[in-house]
Amino acid sequence: MFDNLSDRLTDVFSRIGNKGRLTESDVDAGLREVRMALLEADVNFKVVKNFVARVREQAVGEAVLKSLTPAQQVIKIVHDELVHLLGDANVPISESNQRDQPTILMLVGLQGAGKTTMAAKLALYMRKKGKVPLLVAADIYRPAAIKQLETLGKQLNIPVYSEGTTVAPPDIAERALREARKNGNNFVIIDTAGRLQIDDRLMTELQNIVARVQPNETLLVVDAMIGQEAVKVAEAFNEKVTLTGLVMTKIDGDARGGAALSMREVTGVPIKFLGTGEKTDAIEPFHPDRLAQRILGMGDMMTLIEKAEQVYDRDEAKKMNKKLRKGTFDFEDFLSAMESMRKMGPLQQVLGMIPGIGKQMRQLKELEDAADEREMKRIEAIILSMTPKERRNPDLLRDNRRKRRIAAGSGTKLEDVNALVKQFREMQRMMKRFGRGGNPNDLLKMLK
Repeated sequence: MFDNLSDRLTDVFSRIGNKGRLTESDVDAGLREVRMALLEADVNFKVVKNFVARVREQAVGEAVLKSLTPAQQVIKIVHDELVHLLGDANVPISESNQRDQPTILMLVGLQGAGKTTMAAKLALYMRKKGKVPLLVAADIYRPAAIKQLETLGKQLNIPVYSEGTTVAPPDIAERALREARKNGNNFVIIDTAGRLQIDDRLMTELQNIVARVQPNETLLVVDAMIGQEAVKVAEAFNEKVTLTGLVMTKIDGDARGGAALSMREVTGVPIKFLGTGEKTDAIEPFHPDRLAQRILGMGDMMTLIEKAEQVYDRDEAKKMNKKLRKGTFDFEDFLSAMESMRKMGPLQQVLGMIPGIGKQMRQLKELEDAADEREMKRIEAIILSMTPKERRNPDLLRDNRRKRRIAAGSGTKLEDVNALVKQFREMQRMMKRFGRGGNPNDLLKMLK
């Protein structure tokens, strides 16, 4: 979602870095481009204005302009302000502290935002955390929603409480809570009705459910693809039912992403989860610092490692973690990891978490559609055409004769092999730097 914004900001900081010493006018010129990039990404105008003002106030200070690394200081300021804009820190689910009282999550939002699917995703996520969830079908106005939730519950082996379409949702929610206590479910997730627009009947019904079951969390599920309208929706729901968190769905889409950067600042409500795809495991807890790093082209190694730990066994995950941080992994590791990557989500998403690789993949014409299985097969063919010695020691591939042999053996071109080897070396270099305690200041060095 943030590919275009990330590319624009990376280019801006690269040009700033080439200047060496910075003047106040250099900072202003760079911030004008940052402002335009954010506005084109559909970030709220007032949010952009305040963001740029905060960055400028710090960036034109004497300590920055007279620093030996002023450009890197500016990048760090932008990074820190992005983190602040997004909420400073991860805000976990507020759980019930009463022994016999389940934690209650009520999902609200407009029709089509993805509430029902998100209810199932959250239930699966919580079960992986050791919870015992119960799904509640309280959308009585759309029979398909009840059927959809029951189908998802059956697929995931998670119970669904339903009373059909004739019982009032507050009654359904209250009796579901009794059922949860009786059966030992310590997490109750209520899927409520949505409308195509906000109306008084919808809000009154939600207020009645809140009054009857007192949810620990009232989470607004909002489609990131609707842009700035998402901010207005969040404001309206927050005024009526006091939201405790936001859940952004379809974050993997082609939208410009400005809503995700605007909503917390405008509403004051923290983003708690991101929906990253259609599958029931495509959900991530929201970490402001990680999203800021992705936007600035720094990747997201922590999320990548967490995803890897779900695919690898513990010992393999530790081994891969160590190699990633030291930058000592080789093509054999890469080959074995590719199969695991398929299980971790769309390849473009996974590659986007690796510092510097996402942009390179988009720039390579031959690998434009990185998520395409055909391209995966081509990369595999190149690696499999290497000798075991070459896979374990990529430095041997400085020899063009070896690369020509690999190209012939894999049915590809020498340029394909060169591109893969080049980006592999860059990936090793970047992750070695991050493994040594890299921080936002390292971005400029990486871009040179």
